[in-house]
Amino acid sequence: MKRKQLGQWARTAKEMPRRTPVIGRMLGRLISVNWMDASARLAAQTFLAALPLLIVMAAFAPKPVKDLLTNSVQAMLGKDAPVDDIENTLAAQGATKEAYGAVGVVVTLLSATALSRALQSVCERCWELPKAGARMAAWRWLAWLLGWLAAVLLQAPLRHGFGGGPLLGVLLSVVTAVLLWWWTQHLLLGARIGWLPLLPGAVLTGVGMVVFVYLSGLFMPATMKRSIAQFGSLGYVFTALSWLITGCCVIVAGVALGQVTAVSGPFPRWLGTPTADEEP
Repeated sequence: MKRKQLGQWARTAKEMPRRTPVIGRMLGRLISVNWMDASARLAAQTFLAALPLLIVMAAFAPKPVKDLLTNSVQAMLGKDAPVDDIENTLAAQGATKEAYGAVGVVVTLLSATALSRALQSVCERCWELPKAGARMAAWRWLAWLLGWLAAVLLQAPLRHGFGGGPLLGVLLSVVTAVLLWWWTQHLLLGARIGWLPLLPGAVLTGVGMVVFVYLSGLFMPATMKRSIAQFGSLGYVFTALSWLITGCCVIVAGVALGQVTAVSGPFPRWLGTPTADEEP
C-alpha cells in the first residue's frame, strides 16, 4: 500500500512538464488541500478543544506544573505580552475543580481529541490517503494529545536551553519541533507512510513553527495591548484566534509542501521513495 501510493505520486510528478517549476507544484498542492480553510478549521479546534484542556490541566496539576505552563504560555506570546488574565484563569484552581470534577476532566480530554482528529484529517489530505478507521486511530488521538501537552509544557525551558543559554535554546527548539512533527505525521497517518518520506514535512513544519513562535515574541505583545485597548477582554480572543490561524497556516503548509518535496527532484532516491520507473 505504501509503495503503491508513493509510486503513483512519483509518476504524477514525473509526468508533469519539465518546464513546470517546483514552486508551481507546491502552490498547486496548497490549493488542492484548501490551505486557508484547513488552517482555519484546525485553529478553531485548537481554540475550542485544546485551550479548555490546558485550563483543566492547570487546575488539577501540582503547582510546579502549573507554573511551568504559565511560563511556557508567556514564552510563546512574548515576555512583554499582557497575560495577567491568562495567569488568573490558570490560577483559578478551586472554581475549576468544583465545576469539572473527575468526570468533567475525562469529558474534556475526550473532547480535546477533536484537535487530533482535525490534524489527522489534514495529514491524510496532504498525503492523499483515505480516512483511517476509528478503531485504529482512537488511541493515536489520545497519544498525540499527551505528546502535544508535553511539548507545550517544555516551551519555556527549551527557549532558555535548559539553562544553557538562548543559542542552545534555539537549537533544542528546532530539534524538538522537527522530532515532534515527524512523530505526529507517522502517528496520525497510522504508520501508512514510512518514516523517511515524512522527514521533509517534519523539517519544514518544525523549523517554520520555531520561526513563527520566536517572531511572535516580537509582535504579539504590542498587538495584544492594542487589541485589548480597543476591544477590552475580547481583545484576547481576537488576538489569540489570529495567532492560532497563522500558526496553523504554517503547519498545513509544512505538511503539504513536505509531501511534494518527498516525491520531487533527488529526494525520492535519498528517502527511498519509489520512483515512477519502479514497480509499486
